[in-house]
Amino acid sequence: MKERWNQRYQAEEFAYGILPNEFLREQLQHIKPGKILFAAEGEGRNAVYAAKLGWEVFAFDISEEGQKKALKLAEENGVSITYEVGEEQYLNYAPAQFDAIVFIYAHFPGPIKSGIQKQISTYLKPGGTILFEAFSKNHLAYVTKNEAVGGPKDLETLFSLDELKADFENYDYLQLQEQEIELHEGIYHNGLGSVVRMVGRKKA
Repeated sequence: MKERWNQRYQAEEFAYGILPNEFLREQLQHIKPGKILFAAEGEGRNAVYAAKLGWEVFAFDISEEGQKKALKLAEENGVSITYEVGEEQYLNYAPAQFDAIVFIYAHFPGPIKSGIQKQISTYLKPGGTILFEAFSKNHLAYVTKNEAVGGPKDLETLFSLDELKADFENYDYLQLQEQEIELHEGIYHNGLGSVVRMVGRKKA
């Protein structure tokens, strides 16, 4: 898995572009900046965008090549981000450390994704916000028709709304829906797909 992402991120061009995810861009307009964590952040487009808005940004990924490009992108944009390489369970984040946590296409392997998401949720302060967008289980039909839209090809790694409710049960949902969207993100997200989106506020 790690080798696959290092290989993808070694290319000079950014795999998913340098512009922020549209859902993230829209949602951050409504949240006061504080400390924010980006899970499986890749090449840093979303983390750098948040830093430009005044957030204190933390991020992690398993790819060293992703980290290199993210730090370079941050430097080019005149901002700084704290970006660690490693699997979540080996990183030293603290309970209630963050005001917001972001999962944008953070597709962890099916057998471990629930445990990872529940653990990451503990790093969020009560009253803090989770922003989540990823491919739904129904996306499998879309990527079968059009590989250019990207996304996992195994059902377990994809998401359902019920899974999100189970993993983030101690939340008030400001938005929780599955919808069809048109993606235009760099090389690997292009075309019609099915995603789940969540904006959740952690209960006290």
